Amino acid sequence: MNSSVVIAAIALAAINAAPAAVGVWHWRRGEPSRAFWVLLRVAQAAALLFAIGVGVLALSGRYSSEKLFYLYALLPLAISFIAEQLRVASAQAVLDRRQLPDAQAVAGLPDSEQHALVAAIVRREMGVMALSALVVVFLALRAAETAHGF
Repeated sequence: MNSSVVIAAIALAAINAAPAAVGVWHWRRGEPSRAFWVLLRVAQAAALLFAIGVGVLALSGRYSSEKLFYLYALLPLAISFIAEQLRVASAQAVLDRRQLPDAQAVAGLPDSEQHALVAAIVRREMGVMALSALVVVFLALRAAETAHGF
């Protein structure tokens, strides 16, 4: 087992645990959080770097004897991509729930309703992305467990 791959996978899990925890905390409180978004983008960059590192190892002829490792190592990128798509769709879901045809219709609402609508969208987006970070924590820990034979 290559301890550097295991350490990198555990670091990826820890890095993603931060936005997961901050996101859940602020989501439950219904508060926006700039720190959450910064932590999330750092965590997504770490997942990309981990996948690149695994790719470099594979290109240099060093492979894990456990093929599931590659699934766990690369799925965080797919999870992040899918979560971003869901995040974008969450705004439309909030508009649909309030029977608003599009974002331009929000301008016709009173200021207090506009603010409440934006807060609902941000809260939903934060919930989706915090959940995705939590899934990446699980995947990274599984990658650490399956990093054999490098």
